[in-house]
Amino acid sequence: MSRGRPIRWTHDELAFIEAHRSLPRAALLAEFHATFERPEVTLSNLAALCKRRGWLTGRDGRYSPGQEPPNKGKRMPYNPNSARTQFKKGNLPHNTRYLGHERVSVDGYVEISIDEPNPHTGYERRYVLKHRWLWEKANGPVPEGHALKCLDGDRLNTDPSNWMAIPRAMLPRLSGRFGRDYDKAPAELKPTIMAVSKLEHRAAELRKPKGRER
Repeated sequence: MSRGRPIRWTHDELAFIEAHRSLPRAALLAEFHATFERPEVTLSNLAALCKRRGWLTGRDGRYSPGQEPPNKGKRMPYNPNSARTQFKKGNLPHNTRYLGHERVSVDGYVEISIDEPNPHTGYERRYVLKHRWLWEKANGPVPEGHALKCLDGDRLNTDPSNWMAIPRAMLPRLSGRFGRDYDKAPAELKPTIMAVSKLEHRAAELRKPKGRER
């Protein structure tokens, strides 16, 4: 396939193009055709010339500070395809974290969004452990030095009756450290493991030396 003949430009044509280089290329071509009898010059010829000479329009496609978009204040033309996916008035995104929203933490505990300010972010709601929140509603604050232990081993069961406040020092006795692994033990053995752990903890507390009386 043979290549086309190169375009030869006159001095006046080059001067005209350089003087009007800031115009959009299509507008510049129209002005060029209106001024010179060169119908063979195409838009690609003109664009290639300006590129070789470095005659840029000065536009980079970005909005300058304070420049308003041409469609500001205009309504988008109705399109049935896009209308199907648009949010309707009053609708909320599927991931809205509403009051009472629940999630499961990486440790397997249920967390719930409650109407209390977040002390870290100041947001009007915060997430708390649901089992502790329900237990404290029924029994009051967890005693100091205690933790809530799941009785049936299912952390997703947040019913207050499924949780017991025990001394934190007992937790290792219920873990795999003593070979008991309370959470994975059969349901019929859990009460025995809990009772033995309580007795051992009580015995350890009694063996501790008492402080001197003042």
